[in-house]
Amino acid sequence: MSMVSARRDNHPPDAAAPRYVLAGSTDATTVLRRLARAGWRTRKGFALPEPSQAVAGARLVLFGQVPDLDTAALVVQAAARGAGIVAIADAAAELGRALVADLRRLGPVHLDPRDGGDGPDVFAQLVPQQRALLRRLANGETIAAAAAAEFLSLRTANRRIAEARELLGVRTTREAVLAYLRRREPGPHPSPPPG
Repeated sequence: MSMVSARRDNHPPDAAAPRYVLAGSTDATTVLRRLARAGWRTRKGFALPEPSQAVAGARLVLFGQVPDLDTAALVVQAAARGAGIVAIADAAAELGRALVADLRRLGPVHLDPRDGGDGPDVFAQLVPQQRALLRRLANGETIAAAAAAEFLSLRTANRRIAEARELLGVRTTREAVLAYLRRREPGPHPSPPPG
């Protein structure tokens, strides 16, 4: 029996419920936005009001920080009852490893915000202009310079970048560029421009 193992309820977990253990709130926000667009309801905190309340099939995702064993036990109990999970914890630390191990007993666990999307890969949905603009921004160009290089008006470039932000589930262009950089193959990457 593991460190944070929860008691088993009579409710089978929803195999389709997403389970994420992520290092930071930025990644968690990205995943939560993507899940909300896919029809999942989100709620902060891992406690469910009634022990007999089954949430399987309710498309409910619980999210928050996991600072201690008690919270980790609540995460596992909620997942066992069918809730989706977006837990913010260091998966390399002892508590995080135990949490991931317990959640994996219930089904797949994603440690990367790009994994397990509800539907097709969001990067595959970017149009070529969006990918080209993000690549140029990642290489340090301004939006105006990237637009000119791609033979786009500044207005069109801003619209394409806004559409890419929406698709990636991020608020700022900087977050979109960071998501693009994380998605690219390993290797040295330039620092994204400020802003």
